[in-house]
Amino acid sequence: MKVTKEDMENVAVLSRLSIPEAETEEYMQQLSTFLDYVENLKAVDTENVKPTTYALPIQNVFREDVARSSLSRTAALANAPLQEDGYFKVPRVLEE
Repeated sequence: MKVTKEDMENVAVLSRLSIPEAETEEYMQQLSTFLDYVENLKAVDTENVKPTTYALPIQNVFREDVARSSLSRTAALANAPLQEDGYFKVPRVLEE
């Protein structure tokens, strides 16, 4: 597919790129080559190919969700530099 200078300018505007005039011809050629390649891919028969998310078979490994006892409040706050009323106290980040 032959890309015109107008096509290249439109792509530059849509993608918010500033393409120097000296490089416009080179980018037009590269875009044309890419679009020709996409046209070749359209010719490939994919009728019986199942859609895939990954090229390789991947399976998540999950551990069993089991309830366990957690730290007591006293143990959790034992090394806290600041605490107040049984909670961690942190410096104010936002001003009023």
